[in-house]
Amino acid sequence: MKAPDDTLSTALQKLREQHVRITPQRKLILDYLMNHENHPPVEEIYKELAPQMSSLSLATVYNTLKLFVELGIVIEIPNENGGVRYDFFGRPHYHAICENCGKVTDIYDPNLPQIDGMLQNTAKKQSGYTFNACHIELYGICPECQAKGVTLAS
Repeated sequence: MKAPDDTLSTALQKLREQHVRITPQRKLILDYLMNHENHPPVEEIYKELAPQMSSLSLATVYNTLKLFVELGIVIEIPNENGGVRYDFFGRPHYHAICENCGKVTDIYDPNLPQIDGMLQNTAKKQSGYTFNACHIELYGICPECQAKGVTLAS
């Protein structure tokens, strides 16, 4: 799915506001994440983008993703084998994750900001923590695995 140009512009503006230089490598990685909802690991991002830019290194991809996570425009999603997958978070959403195959699906809900706020308020009251982010993940069985007869463990 192609991300709207205004979404890319908004993300680039956020980088500029944080005085982050917009390098060709950073723009390429950001554009890739915005246009791929497969929540790829760093190695897959590098493998897909390296042929397009000879100056791109695996270290650059790691460092760029770390920066994007720190700025809140990309989030890390732990995967089933202990690794990490990455997701552009320019439009708030939560995730449905298949417990069988590990597939991650983005779920958009107009009520998410209110739900997020309620969860953070409850957590603050119970723990005393202050929060800057909340990521919701729901675990179940995806339609493809259900079609293969996989069911939820009781």
